[in-house]
Amino acid sequence: MSPVLSTYQDLFRARGSAAFSATGFLGRMPIAMLGIGTVLLVSGTTGAYGVAGVLSGTVTLAGALVMPQLARLVDRLGQARVVRPALLVHGLALAGMIVAVRLGWPVWTWFGFGIVAGASLPSIGSMVRTRWARVLPETERRQTAFAFESVVDEIVFVIGPPLAAVLATSVSPEAALVAAIAFALVGGWLFTAQRSTEPPPAAMGTHVSRREVATAGVLAVCATYVGAGAVFGSVEIVVVAFADEQGQRGLSGLVLASYAAGSLVAGLLYGVRSWQRSLSDRFVISAVVFGVVTSLPLLAPNLAVLAVLMFATGLSIAPVLIGGMSVIERLVPPTALTEGLTLSITALTMGVTAGAALAGPVIDAYGARVAFRIPAGAALLTALIALGAWRVLRRAREWTDPQPQSHLSQPRRAG
Repeated sequence: MSPVLSTYQDLFRARGSAAFSATGFLGRMPIAMLGIGTVLLVSGTTGAYGVAGVLSGTVTLAGALVMPQLARLVDRLGQARVVRPALLVHGLALAGMIVAVRLGWPVWTWFGFGIVAGASLPSIGSMVRTRWARVLPETERRQTAFAFESVVDEIVFVIGPPLAAVLATSVSPEAALVAAIAFALVGGWLFTAQRSTEPPPAAMGTHVSRREVATAGVLAVCATYVGAGAVFGSVEIVVVAFADEQGQRGLSGLVLASYAAGSLVAGLLYGVRSWQRSLSDRFVISAVVFGVVTSLPLLAPNLAVLAVLMFATGLSIAPVLIGGMSVIERLVPPTALTEGLTLSITALTMGVTAGAALAGPVIDAYGARVAFRIPAGAALLTALIALGAWRVLRRAREWTDPQPQSHLSQPRRAG
């Protein structure tokens, strides 16, 4: 592990990187807590899981649809000028939803506040990555940075849902969402306070059209991300149902943790390796491997074996996500990088929503064993989309920043 740790230690010699990555971690926590926190609030207050699920999905979908528009504003105006007002709106809207649910206001008010809350939550993860692109001019080191941030994403989704569940069940139904508001405001404010590493807004008169951002190559990556998101959205529900059928519902969290652990390990190792193949080749190959190994859980006879197979399956996740974002980082104009990266997050979120919506009815009708075909099929579709887009990605035009911020890129040396 020494070479791995050394590589990441060297990465954080870039000035300001530790500060914006750490505060970005705090600012990303609400993404992992918002959906489950909404379910826990509504179900804990009313006992109605149906409305809770629909409201949670609505909040998530609102964020997926509006997030690219916020990202476009960030590229034009700067991170702090957009993020801080957006977070204030988000906090007020989420607080309004909490009050509306707890006081028994009409259900339509829940959805009104929820839509505004979801739509006003910016993609801090994309903005962290744009800062890495600013402070690191070398492509290989950016890959390492993107790998690290993918690991951070995994940590967020390992910590966030259990934390939300503990707060909602041991404190009060609204405690998880109150904590999400705190993470958003404190983390977002501290993140945007790091002005020295904030990418400058696009120069006056500079206009990047949506067509220049949403190129064929970017859309190809986003299409694969929809498939991957469907895997993630469905597999969580199927694992819980499988554990329930085995009479061990409480162990479902450990199985899902093994899934995330596999991705975390793969992400750390992916980021330190030197690769000979091009970014597009690595992305497509990773997607194909992902499509094959995601069928492994179909073989699980019990929960113990499932945990092992989920770990093995998780090893294929990080290379797909890291590779896709690295490809997008090379394909979009530098002045529209936040928007480009956020498109991938939107695609992933839409896939998660679709996968979750599809898995539930299949479980109810046929059981969890059959429902494992949903993530397996979605992963296979992801691989086929990536293979179909291989030629497009190889021919895609790559952008480079003509004026790298060299004064930010110099690592600080000991002594």
